[in-house]
Amino acid sequence: MSPYLLGLRLSGRRVLVVGGGRVAQRRVPALLDAGALVTIVSTSVTHALDDLIATGRVIWEARPYQVGDVDGAWLVQACTDDRAVNTAVAAEAEAKRIWCVRADDKDASAAWTPASGQVDEISVAVTAGGDPRRAAGIRDAVVGALRDGTVDARRNRTKPVGVALVGGGPGDPGLITVRGRQLLAQADVVIADRLAPQALLDELSPDVELIDAAKIPYGRYMAQEKINELLIEHAKQGKFVVRLKGGDPFVFGRGGEEMLACAREGIPVIVVPGITSPVAVPAAANVPVTHRGVSQEFHVISVHVPPGDARSTVDWPNLARSGGTLVLMMAVERIGTIAETLIHDGRSPETPVMVVQDGTLPTQRALYATLSTVAERVTAAGIRPPAIVIVGDVVKVGQEVEMVRAERVP
Repeated sequence: MSPYLLGLRLSGRRVLVVGGGRVAQRRVPALLDAGALVTIVSTSVTHALDDLIATGRVIWEARPYQVGDVDGAWLVQACTDDRAVNTAVAAEAEAKRIWCVRADDKDASAAWTPASGQVDEISVAVTAGGDPRRAAGIRDAVVGALRDGTVDARRNRTKPVGVALVGGGPGDPGLITVRGRQLLAQADVVIADRLAPQALLDELSPDVELIDAAKIPYGRYMAQEKINELLIEHAKQGKFVVRLKGGDPFVFGRGGEEMLACAREGIPVIVVPGITSPVAVPAAANVPVTHRGVSQEFHVISVHVPPGDARSTVDWPNLARSGGTLVLMMAVERIGTIAETLIHDGRSPETPVMVVQDGTLPTQRALYATLSTVAERVTAAGIRPPAIVIVGDVVKVGQEVEMVRAERVP
């Protein structure tokens, strides 16, 4: 017959574990996490259990099991490698109406220990007819789906409140963080940027309100003030709002402005960092932004205003002289001016440059150039935003990787 599943609340309750081997080593930490007062009865214990004993988290009776040990226990785990001992422990527990789990015989066991997992406040427990490997496989699949949001686990009685600023990563939907995907699955309202992973929006529940906050270069544009107003308006209505951005909220994402706007209205904010594209996109193109013996520094620069513009706060002469890797954002439309400025301020015209469009997406493409040729080549190739420009000798590392791989192809 199928077991009747319960969630035992063991906090402050005594649990007896008979045996100190590998089975006990796996089960004791979960019992401690549940708040149980664990006593081990065994002539020896593993090193991991010994560490728990040394820190006072577990009581160890260094002797064989004897009648009377189960007294006062709410739960007993018979985990020895001696079938006769496990049988005796289970028989005493049965006589005293104490639930006992036998590790060696599922059919003779009064209770089974499920394969369990935890995702936030959700506990998953799978028994699979007493087959531990099958149960663990199912547990892993369910826990993984809860973590990445592919299983709808939206809260009904309790839910997050306020606003979550979630970094969606560089474009590939698989590169959003686990925490980001969890919160996205809980959202009542999602306010999404143009560069947020669009595939994730298709997975939203039909009742989630989706607001397009795209800022298209030289095109349609939602003002930052309006975005702030929407965050505050919906949060004050008691809705949980996720502000989904590309990359990281605090790397040219104006997340700081949104956090301050919410703070001024007393709205709680959760910040979920994202994988930032100035590092991830070069990596996707096999270019490390730092490399031993080549570059021990890198600079990330937003070129939303060009060199020489009165609004620019970038020290271009210092960047040109630094010799470090330069990762340029929003630079494609101004690449000619940027290249001329860097050369004028001291960078060699032969400095390697890579331009990567649609980084981490299936449409990703890259071109190699030098500072003296990059403007012409970008125009000829029709490169358009979103694209990232990498300037420095680390680009040669990416080229070397490609050559090594090509040489190994049969």
